Parts: sequence; structure tokens; C-alpha cells
Amino acid sequence: MKRHSINYHELKAFSLNFGPQHPAAHGVLRLILSLNGETVKKADSHIGLLHRGTEKLIEYKTYSQALPYFDRLDYVSIIAQEHTYSIAVEYLCGIKVPLRAIYIRVIFLEITRILNHLLFVCCHALDVGAITPYFWGFDEREKLLEFYERVSGARIHASYIRPSGVSQDIPLGLLNDIYTFCISFIYRLDEIEELLTSNKIWKGRLVNVGVVSNKCAIDLGFSGVMLRGSGIPWDLRKVFNYEIYNNVNFSIPVGSNGDCYDRYLIRIYEMRESVNIILQCINKIPLGSVKSFSKFTNPSRFHIKSSIESVIQHFKYFSDGFCVPSGSVFMSTEAPKGEFGLYLVSDGSNKPYRCKIKAPGFSHLQSLDFITKGHKLADIVTIIGSQDIVFGEVDRLLKLLIWRSV
Repeated sequence: MKRHSINYHELKAFSLNFGPQHPAAHGVLRLILSLNGETVKKADSHIGLLHRGTEKLIEYKTYSQALPYFDRLDYVSIIAQEHTYSIAVEYLCGIKVPLRAIYIRVIFLEITRILNHLLFVCCHALDVGAITPYFWGFDEREKLLEFYERVSGARIHASYIRPSGVSQDIPLGLLNDIYTFCISFIYRLDEIEELLTSNKIWKGRLVNVGVVSNKCAIDLGFSGVMLRGSGIPWDLRKVFNYEIYNNVNFSIPVGSNGDCYDRYLIRIYEMRESVNIILQCINKIPLGSVKSFSKFTNPSRFHIKSSIESVIQHFKYFSDGFCVPSGSVFMSTEAPKGEFGLYLVSDGSNKPYRCKIKAPGFSHLQSLDFITKGHKLADIVTIIGSQDIVFGEVDRLLKLLIWRSV
């Protein structure tokens, strides 16, 4: 048999499909990687495999029926999206939300932030090769999802925050349980950090990987942790002071190197700050109503003493919905993954005339080619994980297929 000599210094250039079935793709991302050996020359993102036309569907639903669609965008940060939608509708209607409802909102917004960052740490560690944080983190997530279930009846798609307040008041004893969770969760975070933060293998996979300077982060349209990881202290909770964030004390962590390790550290620190915010809200939460009974979202006919009449009006209210005054608004909030924006246009009817969503994951994903260039194939998984992408919000547009006869 003739033997062929192999020159191992000659590297072969080829293309490789990464995803959409790959578990480290964090959804249905398909990357076509142009490689030179194991060095990435180009990463071409192919999206659209999860298109459901969410924005167009919302325009054909009443304002009440449109709310659950926002739960299904970033299905890891459920309540954050419905919150942005609710305050946009409240702005158009001129609704003032009761103070107790605002405190409840902030408590569950920060619970949602912890839920999101826990999943990030668990899955990121699993992608890199550490399995223990996965079990620890999901044990804590189960406790938080139970809080979701106790206030809304649902573990995932809660539809809890609604225009005019929240759907119902928190049950008796829940605040005590949330307080107990917060105290114990700090120790769980310490255990996760003890396992990962100073681990030589973990740092070897994250430090100086996916570095983005502060100028490039701004040019690429980054927000949230991706922006703060590059050293820019921008947080909409501090900048705009919406809800009651100006009444609680919390810090904005920023990175120094702009790499995957900084993004990990910031999310760990943000979970600690979320616990701090929740404890302050529990101590300050007032008594009172959790809904604003306005002429738009809560008509007086909804509260009729007759049981038959109330059932009829309840059905009529949720089938016909309520009319929103004509106008337009762009509302953005600090969602766990970054700035979540919503442009809503009303023509005075009971359905949105236009609904356009600005999702943070979409802006972060388009930078993947820039960030990964020159890195090794194994670093692709680390960088995608540090972006914390969920494709429910990336593939939110309506995919149009236009057939032409030739």
C-alpha cells in the first residue's frame, strides 16, 4: 500500500453548518461558518426558522388578546415583555397605576431577571463543560416559578402584568416566602461563584474571548449586559427611573475587558442587586388596590352585582376589548437581555394599528460575525452563550414568501 505524507502545517479552508439543531445554538440559529482549520474567518447567521409573524398577529387582536403574545417572545424573561406592553397602553390611555401594583410589578420584574440570569449561568456553564451549576440553578428556578404560579396560576406564560396594574393581588404569605428565598439564594450564588469564578478551566474558556470595546459596543447597538460588559454604565432603570426604581438603591455593574468573562460576572452581580431590590420593595410595599379602574381598561359595567349580568359583561369585555385613544408611543424598558422597545400606534379602535418590537437579541446576534472572527471553533459556543440569545424575540417578524411565475 502506498503511503502519502501529510503536511500538518497546511490548513484546509472549508464551510461548516452550526445548528439549527445544535443544543449550544440557544434556539434555532443556523450559522454557516467559514473556517481555516479551526479558525473562524466568517460566521453567517441564518435566522427565520421560528417565524410566527408575532407583530402582525398582534395587530389583528384586541389589546387584551395581544398581551400573551409578549410572554412568548423571550420565553425566559416572560413578565418583562408584557410589562413594556402594559406601560405603553397605559401611556396612551393616561392611566395612573396604583402604588401597590407598581411595587408588585418591580418585585416580579426582578424575580424575572434572576430567572433569566440563572438560566444563562446554568446553560453557559453546561455549554463550556460544567454540569453541576445546571442542577443547582434549576433547583432555584423551580422556587421562582412557583412564585409565578401562586400569583398567576401559570409557571411560564403568566400574563400577570396588565394595563392598569396586575391581574390580581399577591396571595397571603407569598412575600414572606419570597423574603426567605432571597436570604437563602445569596448563599447559593456564593456556591456557584466558588465553583466557577476562580476556576482555571472556566477562566481559560471565557477570559479574552469575544472582546468588544466600548466604542464597538455602541456602534453595534448593544444594550443591557452586552453594553455594560464593555464598560458603559447604561441601565434604563437608572436613566429613565420608570415605575419606582428611583425609590430603591442599587448599583450598575460594568466590565473592564468587554469579554465573555465580564458578561458572566455582571450577570452574577445583577442577581445580587435584584435580590437587594426585592428586599427593599418587600419592606416598602403599601396596602391598597392593584388595579386602576379607568374608563378604558376597567369599565364600570364590569362590576355588576347580578351574577348573570357580570358573567355576560365579563365575556363581552374580554371578547370586544377596550378602545384606546388615537396616538403613538415608543416605550423601552431594561429587560434582562437588554433594552426591549415597543412602538405602538392606536387609531382609536380596540386593536393596535401598528406594533413594532425592538428586541435586544436581534441587535446582539448581528454582531456575531464581528465578534467571532479570528477565534477558534470552540469559542463560538462560548460567545453565543455570553450573548444570551432567545429566538422567540429574534424571529418575531412576519416572513413573507413571494411567489412569482417565470
